[in-house]
Amino acid sequence: MARINTAAGPIDADQLGTVLSHEHVFVLNEDYRINFLTDWDEAARVDEAVATLTELKAAGVDTLMDVSVAGLGRNVERVAKVAERVELNIVVATGLFTFHDLPFQFHYTGPGLGYDDLPDPLDAAFIRDLTEGVGDTGIKAGFLFCAIEAEGLSSGVERVMRSVGRAAVQTGAPVVVHTNPHTQSGLIAQRVLAEEGVDLTRVQIAHSGDTTDLDYLMRLADAGSILGMDRFGLDVLLPYSDRLRTVRELVERGYADRMVLSQDSSSFSDWFDVAKRQEYVPDWDYFQITKRVIPDLLSEGVDQRAIDIMTRDVPRRFLSSGAAQAGVETEVGAADPAAIRSISMKNS
Repeated sequence: MARINTAAGPIDADQLGTVLSHEHVFVLNEDYRINFLTDWDEAARVDEAVATLTELKAAGVDTLMDVSVAGLGRNVERVAKVAERVELNIVVATGLFTFHDLPFQFHYTGPGLGYDDLPDPLDAAFIRDLTEGVGDTGIKAGFLFCAIEAEGLSSGVERVMRSVGRAAVQTGAPVVVHTNPHTQSGLIAQRVLAEEGVDLTRVQIAHSGDTTDLDYLMRLADAGSILGMDRFGLDVLLPYSDRLRTVRELVERGYADRMVLSQDSSSFSDWFDVAKRQEYVPDWDYFQITKRVIPDLLSEGVDQRAIDIMTRDVPRRFLSSGAAQAGVETEVGAADPAAIRSISMKNS
């Protein structure tokens, strides 16, 4: 049985249960917090996160994949304070979030500066997070994360992505990539990661649910990658009805074994004014999948087994992939893909 690293320590893969595959606990840049967020109350915010994730556990979710990394204000110690008080598993990530440039700490080190024969320090940082732990916490990341947005493959984005790819190959850890489907940047991510030797079945193309372009989505999935249908509630980017219909149509076409469901929500984010967020995206929370998406899919004829595949089997297979590559015996719990596709819909 594969062991999965979480913020509260390693667990067996069969303890993952129902998984939200793309969420945040906190998005909080420490420079911003210290200098500008003068009303920050650490204890109160941790208590709020504990209360919300306790409610999420009661709603039927067992595990949350926290994609917050450097660049998004990752603070594993803060997440651990929450994890030790809830029964819900939190799997943390390593990587670096940027749409264009690298932080200045990496501007003057690494490739492209006349030191191309030296290893990129990003590689060592990511690998250490996965194999030894983040900082001095001893908490090991369970997957890698990078991003490519509408800005495209800038030198900084490419450097991070290739470093993530090398770390994935060396450790066996799976990769989540933030993408923009309207620029089809998922295809670029697949190309770059494959060039670094990454098995594309271990890559999750996040924010695939922001488009209804089935041809693009099937092209990503046919290459082996997992489609992150992970922004339910963000109707300003795509209405809920379109998101739901896209998932249903992909299930009908046999892609349940290459999709995961989530919301990309957070307990707290310094990106948004709380009142404005509630005004413009009132449904953007942790509970869209359990309270809306799953009931609506069932009412439209999607089989419960297909839902279990997207929320349980695929995330379990994804997070267990590192142990599988390392030669650890695993039982990832996913049925044969052909069999999965044959039971996708009750009424198809």
